[in-house]
Amino acid sequence: KDRVALVTGASRGIGLATAKLLRSQGARVMAVARTESDLAATGLAHYIAADLSTEEGCQFVVDETVRQLGGSIDILICNHGIGSAHEVPLFLQDISTYRESMQTNLDGPFYLTRFVMPLMVSKNYGRCVYTSSTAAIDAEPAGVGYNVSKTGLCGLMRSVCQDGGIYNITSNAVLPGWVTTEMAEKSAAAEAEAKGCTKEEIWEERAALYPPKRVVTPDEVAHTIAFLASEESSGVSGEAIRVALGCPW
Repeated sequence: KDRVALVTGASRGIGLATAKLLRSQGARVMAVARTESDLAATGLAHYIAADLSTEEGCQFVVDETVRQLGGSIDILICNHGIGSAHEVPLFLQDISTYRESMQTNLDGPFYLTRFVMPLMVSKNYGRCVYTSSTAAIDAEPAGVGYNVSKTGLCGLMRSVCQDGGIYNITSNAVLPGWVTTEMAEKSAAAEAEAKGCTKEEIWEERAALYPPKRVVTPDEVAHTIAFLASEESSGVSGEAIRVALGCPW
């Protein structure tokens, strides 16, 4: 209660579900995404539109959150990212596409963490949670930028655990499987086009991978994140937690 939480990728999907859940639990939430109109439609009171692939954008978000919400940041949820629907096999991949994935999915979280951690160190408290992917464990085909950036995110998470532990800063990652988000819808559309079938059939194939014969919901991932962001999770740090209904993918 009354903790300040910075949540990125918060205009839809897992990020929006997480921001609303943390707000309901009493946190003061700053929601961040790229598009202001999307953020305005969320109903969240505090939000910032920014490009989190740049150092300058990340510094601006941290400074504005501190200015607007009371001088510190207790919880950092790095959830923003771009998927792999636009990628191709590595030997055909355009280098600029790879760099875009790295800048958004890995460099941005590093910048945010670098700027937020001194605030947490000064308070001797902090919670950092990163949304990675099961692709960090089992790489997907034609997704080198996504695979590498999401694997690197787990390395960042473990570094924060080591460097922040003495200051009561915990750091963990969630690795969702298939979740009903806009990003996953784009990949379903691309896969459907490649296979000559419908998006609905792709989602049926994905659901069939899981023992319950369904995919994960954004709320299920959000509740995992909220626990890792809580004071009650103090004994958990350095963990990459798969949220995939018992399926490796």
